[in-house]
Amino acid sequence: MRLIAALTIVGGLYAALAPGVSQAEDTPPLSADAVQGKQLYETTCISCHGPNAQGVENRGPSLIGAGSAAVEFQVGTGRMPMARQEAQAQKKPPHYSWEQAAQIGAYIQELGGGPTLPKGQKLRATDEKAISRGGELYRINCSACHGFGLGGGALSSGKYAPSLNDASDREIYAAMLTGPQNMPVFGDAQLTPEEKLAVIGYIQSLKANKDPGGFGMKRFGPVSEGLMIFLVGMVALVFATLWIAGKS
Repeated sequence: MRLIAALTIVGGLYAALAPGVSQAEDTPPLSADAVQGKQLYETTCISCHGPNAQGVENRGPSLIGAGSAAVEFQVGTGRMPMARQEAQAQKKPPHYSWEQAAQIGAYIQELGGGPTLPKGQKLRATDEKAISRGGELYRINCSACHGFGLGGGALSSGKYAPSLNDASDREIYAAMLTGPQNMPVFGDAQLTPEEKLAVIGYIQSLKANKDPGGFGMKRFGPVSEGLMIFLVGMVALVFATLWIAGKS
């Protein structure tokens, strides 16, 4: 009887503890970058996104499945952490460097997966044929919100498409991959990695090209530029007429 009782107790303890042991063994350890990222996450992100990145109601969404690309974009551009809830997270001087943002992204990536930025390669096309193709893709997919001259524009409900004039290759690629705010997601099924590089190449080449013929008014477009020239010219003509009339 004592033997049966002892076996029963041991079996019960094993049944209670074995799942936890198995689960612990199945959970892989965090990488070195993810360990650093977890420390940074618990310093500034945990209050809104929760201890396991599953979100906090009325504060911040779950980051499970968001991927490192989304974290790098939001944190690396200073959009996160937010001081308060607004219609749109605004770009500002970042609280963390891009390296630290990548570490936080590595932690979120290992928690729940998601889209990641390519590593070890340039994130822009440089040959003229690819850049020309990137221009076509940009005009079809991006210019309606960001403008033909990269200046951005207003959207509904207090949101806006930001200017791309100071956006880096990494920032643009991450935005296309994750679709922040009102921006659609351009996954590899919508734009292949090569097409993304072509779009970035076109954007950066457009910023490098200077406007011929003088002041370009930030490329607002021929209608607005022509109207401004007309108004300035008419005012100059009126003053010239008055001056001539006064002299005569």
